[in-house]
Amino acid sequence: MEELPNKYFRLQWIGYRAVVGVISMLLSFCAFGQQLQVPSLPSAIPSPSSSSPLSPNSSTTSSDDDESDRAKSSNGMTHPNQDPSSVLTASQITTIVQTRPELVVDLKQVMSDYLEQQGTSIQADSISDDMLYKEISSDPGFRGALSVWLRARGYVSDSDFDRSDSDSKGTDDIRSGDDVAISSQIGDGALIGPNKIDASSPDNNSGDLQKKGVSQQTGNREPQSIKKTDRNNGSATEVVHQTAPYNLQSLRDLYSQVPEQASKVKRFGSDMFLARGLATKQMSIDVPIGPDYILGAGDGLIINLWGGISQSFARTVDREGKIALPEAGTIVVAGLSLDRAQNLIQGALSQQYRDAKIAVTVARLRTVRVYVVGDVQRPGAYDVSSLSTPLNALYAAGGPTSVGSLRIVRHYRGKELVREVDLYDFLLHGVRPDEEKLEAGDTILVPPVGRQVAMAGMIKRPAIYELKDETKLTDVLSDAGGVLASAALAHVTIERIESQGHRTTLNLNLPDGSTTEAFRKEIDAFSIQDGDRVIFAPILPYSEKAIYLEGHVVRPGKFPYRDDMTLNDVLHSYQDLLPEPADHGEIIRLMPPDLRPEAIDFSVPDLLGGNEKIRLQPFDTIRISGRYEADAPKVQVHGEVLHPGEFALSQGMTASDLVRMAGGFTRSALIADADLASYEVNDGRQVVSQRGTIRIGAAVNSFDRSADMVLKPGDVLTIHQISGWNDIGASVSLKGEVTYAGSYGLQEGERLSSVLRRAGGFRTTAYPSGAILIRTQVKELEDKSRNELIRQIETTSAGARLAPSLSAQDDAATLQLLVQQQKEVVARLRSQPAIGRLVIKISSDISSWEDTPADIELRNGDVLTIPKRPGFVLVSGQVYNASAITFVPGKTAGWYLQHAGGSTEGGNRKEILVIRANGLVVGHRSGTWHDPSVLDTKLDPGDVVVVPQKVFGGSALWRNLFASAQVFSSVGFAAALALH
Repeated sequence: MEELPNKYFRLQWIGYRAVVGVISMLLSFCAFGQQLQVPSLPSAIPSPSSSSPLSPNSSTTSSDDDESDRAKSSNGMTHPNQDPSSVLTASQITTIVQTRPELVVDLKQVMSDYLEQQGTSIQADSISDDMLYKEISSDPGFRGALSVWLRARGYVSDSDFDRSDSDSKGTDDIRSGDDVAISSQIGDGALIGPNKIDASSPDNNSGDLQKKGVSQQTGNREPQSIKKTDRNNGSATEVVHQTAPYNLQSLRDLYSQVPEQASKVKRFGSDMFLARGLATKQMSIDVPIGPDYILGAGDGLIINLWGGISQSFARTVDREGKIALPEAGTIVVAGLSLDRAQNLIQGALSQQYRDAKIAVTVARLRTVRVYVVGDVQRPGAYDVSSLSTPLNALYAAGGPTSVGSLRIVRHYRGKELVREVDLYDFLLHGVRPDEEKLEAGDTILVPPVGRQVAMAGMIKRPAIYELKDETKLTDVLSDAGGVLASAALAHVTIERIESQGHRTTLNLNLPDGSTTEAFRKEIDAFSIQDGDRVIFAPILPYSEKAIYLEGHVVRPGKFPYRDDMTLNDVLHSYQDLLPEPADHGEIIRLMPPDLRPEAIDFSVPDLLGGNEKIRLQPFDTIRISGRYEADAPKVQVHGEVLHPGEFALSQGMTASDLVRMAGGFTRSALIADADLASYEVNDGRQVVSQRGTIRIGAAVNSFDRSADMVLKPGDVLTIHQISGWNDIGASVSLKGEVTYAGSYGLQEGERLSSVLRRAGGFRTTAYPSGAILIRTQVKELEDKSRNELIRQIETTSAGARLAPSLSAQDDAATLQLLVQQQKEVVARLRSQPAIGRLVIKISSDISSWEDTPADIELRNGDVLTIPKRPGFVLVSGQVYNASAITFVPGKTAGWYLQHAGGSTEGGNRKEILVIRANGLVVGHRSGTWHDPSVLDTKLDPGDVVVVPQKVFGGSALWRNLFASAQVFSSVGFAAALALH
């Protein structure tokens, strides 16, 4: 009895493991199915214009994972199971595009080619920047194509594919330059600038606020990178690119907006007190103490003696300022410097110890209680070290609040003002206020903040600055570190609050192109007021003297412009172009005053030959196309060549050149003559076709120019095959009861009787009436017919299966029966493969049917099987005893059916079939009205009697389909039985 639970749990555990195994197998199949449905990613998509940061030859160089260049990537697709680690993320591609705006033109062309592969035709010029970014973020296949394109041209390396996507949603936000929003209060509560320096309570100090990114949705603006850029780089200034109407890099640069410098700035120096003084309780005392240190009650001293005696002892200055010395009594040391106290102790102990030397050190510093009051985070009393300064006490109290001053910190000793501390001396110049140490009872007072000015934009330290003695703009700019190199000195804006409570906006009176000296004079004379917000705008984000080169060139991109520059200064020779450029190029010029684009055509051969001089202007875009890029002329070659297909038509290409480019002739080629179809356009209105014959063999093999012909666009060359070439090596197989079974080569038009005679005729045991001829073409047709029949059965609706005469009560039961019949028939058809039997009717006397319609012509791959004479007749289907019954001459199908037990109740006696041994089918509809019934048919050895299944309640359509399926299955069964 004790073993029973163990067996139970053991069986239960085995059952659990079996269930887990089945579930794992199902999940594996699901994952495999999903992999089969993943669309394949496009491979390297060639672009007509590509800019590369590599060497001049880098445009034709690919990386290790490159899908090859245009000649090798004919299908343009990669494996469906492409490794996701080889595809850049959307944020990585967006960052690359924003750091290299010149790539947008090329990426739009890549997108156009990719969409064309997907079945959507769109021009690159009609793709907006928004469409490009949306496609990058939403289409993994497009990201795969861009990843291959960027890697092939050297913009990314293998290490870039190993980085994880740490920023998944930063592509839709535009952040401010400083990415910081800090609230601060100005003395009288005035608000500075459009972003308002809001008044807040002391608890809402700038140090408590965390940095927050300011995101804003824009209409037609592109997603901006949230990565903080180099603000001193003019090209890295925050820029909003509006959608350009043309796919031109020059227009893309000009359609750039410098957004308003409206980023919120924080108070200068507020970061210093972010630690909130939480570490002051464990302040380190490992600081050097000089001889001028004043001792006081609570200081711990260590007195070391050596010379006549070696001794060390510790003493603490008591409340009366005394210490007790051995053999010398007490002495007062409070208020004395460390140096004077050491001399005093030396004199006292030298009377007790001869030749004794003394050294006094401070082992423990005393603490002093000071008071920090005013606009500080935590006003109150603090116990600090005796070496502390006002800065230490202020740090312990958490620093000033948002309304506390950083320029005036007063240090009181009683009613006496010891000094005023300006924290800007420490923050800007590193000068620490260490002259006066704190003593017990000292008070640190932080008054309210004074005048403030906000400095924003292109300066080194954008912040809100508190004013003390500064009255001019140059003084505050000096505190802010000066302007950046990317600042536009002629665009300085001052937002001011007038005394009447109104806002006004001022500008420095500097014209464009002013010198730095003029700027200095202007800011030296400009007076600032409390609440001013000074904004330094950036310079233009593009070069005003540049030209652009794109298309079929070696070095596309941006080039500097100089006065009197010509097109020959950019394109010197054919070495500056890729192979086979188009004969015509164009210059897209932005015409003043509204910079509308206009195209200027030029001849590339005349330009490089020095026959054409074209002066350039700023923002000109020089575009060179390849000969095979836009509306390229093509020719085709078909037939017996190694690589038939479509080829680009080069200048002066002949028919023999096309054959050589296609790999030459195959062995089956008829090299005497080839067919050439040509097309011409008459008067630009009508296409006229012409057909001719070329002596292609002489043109290719003998280099006979008279036999050759220059091709025109659209020509189609066809190389014929030698007549009867496909019959070479044709053979048939003879199996079974023939004298010499085996494979025999076929002559053209050879018939069955001829092959049988070559094989020695039939053996005495042969049964020619049951001969089975298998032909590949018949098998293919039979397989198509079977699949079509299965499709019709499976797609027949439930209503079409039911007979209209059935009552509503019988519908459910009948439909269930029909569904079961459907499943059985479909399963039987699927399990019965196509045989491909061609029905023939022959006898053992070959001469009797030779040269008659029964003597059929054989085909390559035919298989003839001659079985032995069977001694039975098979009865199958809906009978009580489906079996093979010994053949009795002269007996009918009804006799054999009776000996098999007769038909069952499910058998359809009206549709009984007899399948002859030669493959013919005899049914009740196969003869005329006066022919005997099927059951009266006399049978031969090897015949099969089939009783099909009866259809209960089915419609006429369903009965016909069901009957066809049963006949198909029965014929296949009979043929398979005869073969085996």
